[in-house]
Amino acid sequence: MNSHNPSDFHYRGRRSDDVPARFDRVAMSVRTLSSNALFQGEHEIGIEHHGALYRLKITRQGKLILNK
Repeated sequence: MNSHNPSDFHYRGRRSDDVPARFDRVAMSVRTLSSNALFQGEHEIGIEHHGALYRLKITRQGKLILNK
């Protein structure tokens, strides 16, 4: 369980009003797939990436876990 308070983390070196415009959020187009389309009724799939096999699993709580 995380015990930190997100407000305890501060960006060092700049205040939020000093951040240049290039850091403004920009809507980006991201290809999106549903987990139903990926898993097709299974609870685990394999993903090959640069010669290594990764396993993407759906937990009993419905969360996703990626293992190498």
